[in-house]
Amino acid sequence: MTTTLRLAKVTAANFDAAIGLKVRPDQEHLVAPVVKSLAEAYVYPDMAWPRLIFDGDRPVGFLMAFLDIDFAGDGSGTDIRSGLWRLNIAAGEQGRGYGRFAVESVAAEIRRRGGTRLTTTWHPGADGPEGFYLGLGFRPTGEMSGDQKVGELELG
Repeated sequence: MTTTLRLAKVTAANFDAAIGLKVRPDQEHLVAPVVKSLAEAYVYPDMAWPRLIFDGDRPVGFLMAFLDIDFAGDGSGTDIRSGLWRLNIAAGEQGRGYGRFAVESVAAEIRRRGGTRLTTTWHPGADGPEGFYLGLGFRPTGEMSGDQKVGELELG
């Protein structure tokens, strides 16, 4: 059986499927629910790039990227970043390559826009996704964003 992985914009037709995606209960403290991400995408439309992850016609996850954001905060453009803001892979769908596909898809969009690095954050600790991100080649920057570690992936 061949799988067809793809990203899709969140629309009125798939909105219920999007907000119905839930991570495992033991992961709920690690990532905001999809409905919060969609609310943030509405409030920050120039910043957020929300997408559903489909395997064929089945929604299996959600990602939200941020693209070309000035983290210097002073308008200088000295710290422009793009990256993965949220990643929610549905309970029961994890461990099948969907998270890797999500990261690779965000990396492709950043490259398409001329970017050379992908930034993300994760909760540290044994129950967090640090091993997943390190396994994909992310390296911790030493920065923290609130209580989360910041990591970068060079896009060669």
